[in-house]
Amino acid sequence: MAGKHLKKKDNLWILFNGKEYCVGLTNEAQKELGDITFANLPKAGQSYQIGEPLIEVEAEKAVSEFASPLSGTVSSVNEKINEDINVLNDQDEMNAWLLSFKEVDPTEFEKL
Repeated sequence: MAGKHLKKKDNLWILFNGKEYCVGLTNEAQKELGDITFANLPKAGQSYQIGEPLIEVEAEKAVSEFASPLSGTVSSVNEKINEDINVLNDQDEMNAWLLSFKEVDPTEFEKL
């Protein structure tokens, strides 16, 4: 993927795959938090505005809340997180994806 399709903001990465905007935890967030033990994710179909609380993550060093980097509707959530929270502790940050957004204004992504 070209760099213009991947942005980072507030310890989250946002990847535009040509259809949806995937959001995940950066390696920096993983290091700051330590081993992640729980994640409270939204449900598909929920809508968010930029800056609204989106995700809460519990880890060995802290409990952190992450604000939505975009306005849009959650189209999917990484179901693997419910099966094995260690997905979020993966060194390849692309495996630590949380959710995808649809119905996003592309100019919001460009401003990140």
